Order: sequence, then C-alpha cells, then structure tokens
Amino acid sequence: MGIGQYSKVEVYNKIQDLIESCNGDVGRLQFIQKCLREGKTLYHSDEKYLLGKLESTVTPLSPTEVDDQKLIKILTHLIEWNLGDVQRLEFIKSSLKKHKPLYKSDEKYLKSKLESLSDNKIIAPVLFKPEPPKQLEKSFEKPDAPIQKCSKCKEEIKFSQPTKRVNDMWYHAECNVQIIPPKQNVSAKPDSPKSTTLIETASPEIMSKKPSKSRPDPLLVGVAGIIFALLIYTAYSMFTYLSIIAISFAAALVFYHLLSSKIYKKEERNYGTHRMSVYSIMILVLPFAFGAMIAFDGYVNFMSIIQAVFVWMLTLSFWQTMLFVPLAIRSVHLESQMKDPDVFPLMSVLIPAYNEEKVIQLTIDSLLNADYPHKEIIVIDDGSTDKTLEIARLYKDKVKVLHKENGGKASALNYGLVFSKGDIVVVVDADTVIGRQALKNIAKGFRNENVAAVAGNIKIRNKVNWLTWCQALDYLTGIQIMRRALDYFGAITIVPGALGAFSKKKLEQAGAYHKDTIVEDFDATMKLLKSGLIVQASSNAVAYTQAPQTLRDFYKQRKRWYRGNLQVMTRHADALTNPRFGSLQRFAYPLMIIHMLVIPTTSIMVWGFAAYQALTGQYEFVAYMVGLFILLQYLLGVLAVRMDGDEKKMVAFSAFLVIGYKQIIDVLQLKAAIEELLRRKATWTSAARIRS
Repeated sequence: MGIGQYSKVEVYNKIQDLIESCNGDVGRLQFIQKCLREGKTLYHSDEKYLLGKLESTVTPLSPTEVDDQKLIKILTHLIEWNLGDVQRLEFIKSSLKKHKPLYKSDEKYLKSKLESLSDNKIIAPVLFKPEPPKQLEKSFEKPDAPIQKCSKCKEEIKFSQPTKRVNDMWYHAECNVQIIPPKQNVSAKPDSPKSTTLIETASPEIMSKKPSKSRPDPLLVGVAGIIFALLIYTAYSMFTYLSIIAISFAAALVFYHLLSSKIYKKEERNYGTHRMSVYSIMILVLPFAFGAMIAFDGYVNFMSIIQAVFVWMLTLSFWQTMLFVPLAIRSVHLESQMKDPDVFPLMSVLIPAYNEEKVIQLTIDSLLNADYPHKEIIVIDDGSTDKTLEIARLYKDKVKVLHKENGGKASALNYGLVFSKGDIVVVVDADTVIGRQALKNIAKGFRNENVAAVAGNIKIRNKVNWLTWCQALDYLTGIQIMRRALDYFGAITIVPGALGAFSKKKLEQAGAYHKDTIVEDFDATMKLLKSGLIVQASSNAVAYTQAPQTLRDFYKQRKRWYRGNLQVMTRHADALTNPRFGSLQRFAYPLMIIHMLVIPTTSIMVWGFAAYQALTGQYEFVAYMVGLFILLQYLLGVLAVRMDGDEKKMVAFSAFLVIGYKQIIDVLQLKAAIEELLRRKATWTSAARIRS
C-alpha cells in the first residue's frame, strides 16, 4: 500500500512531529511538507522516503550494546547528515575516541537519538546493522541511492552527498559553489555605488568602519562609586563582623567570576566528572555557615535562623551589585566602540500571530519602515478567529503571509522557519513596535561567527499607571545592569520573543522550537548555550511592547512566564553540574536558580522578620533598613536611566521595586514554584491586547 492509505492531515501532522524532533532529514521533510501543502506531486524517491518514515519498525541498538568503534561510525553519520545537536555529537565522539566515560545525560541523549532514528528505512540500516540486508535492493532503500540529478553536471546525486536546493532544482554542493557569482567589492570608497548596493549573492560578512575612541561616562562612574560606598556603610551599620564576612564573601565571588571567565576563554573546556561550580557550592553553604557563626555567639533560637537568612541575602545583594555594576558600565563603553556594518546579511523577520487584530498592523508598519535594506517579513497566522489574517493580507505585496491551523507559538515559528531564506532569523511578537535602527544594530552582533543569537532591548510603550511604570523600570534595570553583566560572559539566558535574532543555521542545528514548553524563547536560548555558542545582547536594538495594565492581566502574563521558566529549568537541569557548558554552568544557571527560587523565598522571610521587629517596637531599625534598600534601588535606577537615556521620571517608582511591586513578584514566583513541584499542568495565559 502507498501513501494514499493515510489522510492528508495525518501525514502533515506526522511530518511536523518528525521535523520538530529532528527525526530524519529535516530539510527533505520540510520540502515534502511544502509540496503537500501546495498540492504539488511528490518525487517518487521522496514519496518512498516518506512512506518509510510512516511504516518503519527497525529496532535500534542501545549505546551500551555497541562497541566504541561502531558508535564512532554511527556518530560520524549523524554529524555528516546534520541529525541532531552537532556540537554535542562531536563532543560525544571525541570522548569515545579518548576512551573517556560518557556523562549520563550524553548517554541518555545518544540513546534517544538512536531510538528516534530507528524508523528511518534509509538511515537505520546504516546505523544499526553491519551491512545492509540483501533484500533491500530498491533504490529508495539504499543509503547512496540517487535522489535526483544535479541541474549543473547532470550526474545523479547520491543520498550521502552534500547537496543544495535552489528554486526547486538540486545541485551537488560543489556545483552550487561554482555557479554562485563572485562576491561584490566591499572595499570601494563610501561614495561609490558599489559600497551601498546590496545584492542577494553578496557575502553576509560584515565589514566595519574604525570606531572612534571614547571614555567611560564620568557620571556613571560617580554613581557607581556612591553605590559601593552605600554597600560598605550598610555592612558597617548592621551585624558587625558578620556583615564584613558577608561583603568579603561577595568580593571573593566577584573575583572568582572575573578570573574564571578569563581563564575559561584561554583553556580547553573541562570534560571531567560532573560537579557544581564554586559559586553554586558557596551559595548553598553560606546560610549554614552564617547560622553556625550566630549560634557560636550564643543565639540559638528562631530569630537566629532569620538573622542567618538575612545575612545570606545581604551577601547575594552585595555580590550582584559589586559584580553587575562595573560590568554594566564596561558594557556601555564597549558597545559604544562597536563597528558599524557596511554590508548586511539577509534577515527573515517572523511574526507569529494569534488573534492579534488590535496590534498586528502597527507591528507590520514598523518593520516595513525599519532602516534595513535586505529583509523579508513573514507573518504566520496561527489559526486566528478574528481579522488578523485579513489585516495581514493587506500587505501581501510587501509581506509573506502564511496561514496554518492553531498549534501554538512554537509550531508557528517552526512553520515560518521552513519558508525563511535569511541567514539571520528575527522573531518579533505581534504587539511589538521595533525601532527604526533595531535591525542594523542586531546585525552588529553577528560579526563573531560563534554568536548564535542576539537579544533586543525591550521597552514598555503604554506607561499609563503605577503598574506599567514599575514594569518599565523593572525591564530597564534588568536589561541595563543584570543583562549587561551576563553579556560580558556571552551567556544571555533569554532571547526575548518580543525582539530576538538567531543564526538560522545554528538554531536549526540546536533543534527546532519545542512545542511542549510555554516559553519557547527561553528553551531555544538554553539549547544554544548548551551547544557552547555565544548569546549576546544589543541595547541599541530597541523594541516597544505592550505591558499588562491591570493586576489581573499582569497575573496571567507572569503566571505563564514563571511556570514556563521553571519548566525549562527542569528540562535543562544537567546544566547545573556539567562543566562542559561553560559560563552557563558556572554562572548563568545558578543565577537563574537564585532569582527564581532563592530570592523570592528569602525576601518573604526577611519581610516577615521585619514585621516581627516592627511589632516588637524595633520599627526604627526596620525603617532604617528599608530606607537604605530604597536608596540603593534608586541609585541603580539612576544608573540604568543614564545608560539607556530613558525617561528620568521612571526613577520615581524605585520604591515600589522594594515595597509593593516586589512582593507581588515574589508571591507569583513562589506560587509558580509550588505548582511546578506539584506537577500541575501549565497552560498558556496572556494579557488582553489594547488597540494600538
């Protein structure tokens, strides 16, 4: 029986599952899916390949059942055919060659990869059997069977040969290189037409002008000095020697991270046994150490526990401020030195949309007006029930509009990737308005070939009440201070869905967007970081998004964010102990644990301690400490506003990031943690849109 025994919907869904799980030749599956969608007749070889995917039953071997030489041969095939996380497969292959034991996570990954490929009638015989069986004589069942003739040399293309497909024509990879026109002259003078003309065949390499020299902003340095003075004064005015120990620990952690970052860049990665970083160990040990010190002084009661937690939280605050502030200032200086691009690669801008009729038009207009000469805009309507598709089709002459059945944002993005042609894929939410220079500033970040993604600078455009102003300040301080520090390590943990750019090649190698998570942007970023690639940020790539204006909508948005974040953290829990993940293991992943779990918990405990102190008559001490932390937050707000050039009025809401808004965030994060612990089902919830 042929492919006709299956319904069209069944076949389409099966292909989509195979693509999203990287189970098979993803490029070939995407081409087959496109042909089915457009009603085109499949090549005979493609039909046989698809039928084999639908009916295959080959049983895979377990990694423990195969000797190292056989596994190395299997891994070589997987790498050549780009089937999975290529960097991870190369690392596993390297470990086997050096006779090193595999990590449990890598062994589990390899086993799942072999199982996922077991139903491939073309690939499975090569992977799991020493020789292809004699009965497999049909051309479509042989690994080297011809799949098409080369449009240049007219010779048959074997399945194992590298190929290129251009305008529905197949080429050998070397033949395709021969027909590509020579690169354009990018060394022409600025006034020459050649230096400004962009042709599709031009090299995506970014040429740059020599940057002008500049000095760090003296006002930023001055504010940073005041912040450090305030930290030292706070330590001096509190638990005497414990505070001094706390700030000393914080300083030690700062030097550890700066030093380890420089050493790590120079040395080969450590492929030893699993272990937590020094940072993670210190964070876990410190509260017990402080508790022991307090008990040694003779204070053994409930309040001594609260004091230990308080000093622990103080240490975390000292460490974050002492590390993040200097790195943020240095980041501003380095970003001002970035070279301006002269030649731009093609960018594919994907806009996934579901019932976005109120905002989609303004988003498309902003992208059409963006100052970037080499872009394509793709709107993916994910089965909207309103006028989203109708509005998008008004731009059909300038924008590629796709429509699919509702399957979620991850499914829509994977669908859009199939039709994208750019070297860089930019994802923009349907309620986001990007700045005119945003795409050009994103292009600067991809000069380094190891950069896999660049995160944009997200701002709030509907600042209408205290809640939206607090969100705007929260975004600002998080991006300008904390994220700039992560940028120093090349370990930005979340490329936001509102504005984020990816190298298409590296994104496909790491794996498609996963449809089983409700924060697909975080999951995609984690996979890239675990592949050993760099994820950076551009503060000059500005985008404006809508923020929830009511507590009800705010709850819906943050509920999805926090549950999704914990969901992804659980999925990638091996990043905490696997040293081959570099800065992700040593710094970024532990930092996320602190912000998602530790700080909300300790914050609630500290405020409980403060309430107890106030009720027992020590309200002066409580007011004094609250005042110090509000002042610290105010100074951090001033620093962030100065870095970004945003509205000065925003700083007036600093107190809410200590009292009020902060407690709402803490409660929502703890609620999400409890729900994740109880394994309650996570659902997609979002704020209501406001007409633009």
